Amino acid sequence: MEQVHEVLIIGGGLVGASLALALDRVGVAAALVDAAPPAAMPAVFDQRNLSFAEATVNALTALGVMQRLRAPSGAIRRIHASRNGDFGRVLLDAADYGRDSFGQVVVARDFGAALDSRLAELPGLVRLRPACFLGFGTLVDGIREVRIEDGDGERILRARLVVAADGTDSAVRDALGIEVERHDYRQRLFVAKLRTQRGPDGIAYERLGDDGPTALLPRGDGAWGLVHGVADAEADAVAGLADRDFLARVQQAFGWRAGRFLDVGERSVYPALRVVAQRTTGPRAVLVGNAAQTLHPVGAQGFNLGLRDALTLAELVAGAEDPGTDALLETHARRRQEDRTRTLAFSDGMARLTASRVPLLRPLRSLGLLAVDRVPSLQALLAGGAMGYRGDVPALCRRGAH
Repeated sequence: MEQVHEVLIIGGGLVGASLALALDRVGVAAALVDAAPPAAMPAVFDQRNLSFAEATVNALTALGVMQRLRAPSGAIRRIHASRNGDFGRVLLDAADYGRDSFGQVVVARDFGAALDSRLAELPGLVRLRPACFLGFGTLVDGIREVRIEDGDGERILRARLVVAADGTDSAVRDALGIEVERHDYRQRLFVAKLRTQRGPDGIAYERLGDDGPTALLPRGDGAWGLVHGVADAEADAVAGLADRDFLARVQQAFGWRAGRFLDVGERSVYPALRVVAQRTTGPRAVLVGNAAQTLHPVGAQGFNLGLRDALTLAELVAGAEDPGTDALLETHARRRQEDRTRTLAFSDGMARLTASRVPLLRPLRSLGLLAVDRVPSLQALLAGGAMGYRGDVPALCRRGAH
């Protein structure tokens, strides 16, 4: 008879791998079903630039991941937000809050290698790869059957708790019959490495516009991480631009705060979507990360929110006789509610309001920028969110966690 896993994680990406580490830290052995073969990284570990909030840096340091990064990360010491065509701007300085930085910028591929290195050290972790989720079997006596397919064909795993960490188009979520609310912002986001006349100096820029944000994130290698939003209708034409013409377009959208744009690396493009599960739990199952909610990347909240999903779950599972009870999963949903609700509202509100072309909104937006820049309580609220402190914060996210 196949062993019964306490926790079975479907998805070996950013959040799934982090959850496996967090569970090991509290003494809970897990199994991890990963579609990527051992010699390859999951697709999410690409050249995207990830903005880790301070709370995320704290947790990943406690889990031994930040120490494994091969490339230097880039500290975000100040945040500068403005909108093309509106007056006013918001400038946040970490020093005003007794911090050296709000967080760090890390390249996803480097992060993936660090996670993989740490996972390889876990003696109790069962890694099944390449393997994919096919569906559920029976649910009897508190044990859920899960059908997967790996190199040996189809087989059945048994678990007390199944965690869906399989991304925006979660097959586990679909199998649970959980409906989602979808919104397509009709934007495409171009991501690349960018070099400019003035190298990064710790400022993360967010320049908002009609077709989405143009953000510059300070990498640790002397370059910037670029995110440039364009309207769906223009995406193919922008993708076909020569580097010189692409740089001219981005320069026009962003301005000259970083000096002249000199060269750009390989470009990737992603849709801007909002996909929110109507509930995050099912019988003996829980959704985390993008399977629970996929956000517009404005404000760089997505992975940070998903990691807090995972860390809260690990806290609850630690010491529990049964990790998949209804009571435990209800507690997880309740603990995550405030953070999830506020972060979703912030991300969606920023994406819709700042991209709106309604003329009457322009003076209101400008007044809003001025208010946030000049009212300390509003600045503090924004800074707390930027550092990852919303709602019930997992213990590993706090300063001094070890």
